[in-house]
Amino acid sequence: MEGRPGEIVFTTDEGKEVTFLVIETTRLSGVDYLLVSTTDGDEEEALILKDISKDTDVEAVYNIVDDDMEMNMASEIFNELLDDIDLI
Repeated sequence: MEGRPGEIVFTTDEGKEVTFLVIETTRLSGVDYLLVSTTDGDEEEALILKDISKDTDVEAVYNIVDDDMEMNMASEIFNELLDDIDLI
């Protein structure tokens, strides 16, 4: 990952770089979550990423949150932090 502050860059398995704008971060039960968005052509996509890094990892490792209960919990927190947008 590299980029300006507020951005994270991922490289897909196919070697394509995807840049995400970090909108907000939060910590729930000791786990860091990021609300990010990207624009791919005309489409803008928002995702919630979960930091699954281990202490031995050189770079941060993130997974897209896809568990409904975890997504709802994180979405509620981000909604409170950014009360002028609706994530659900």
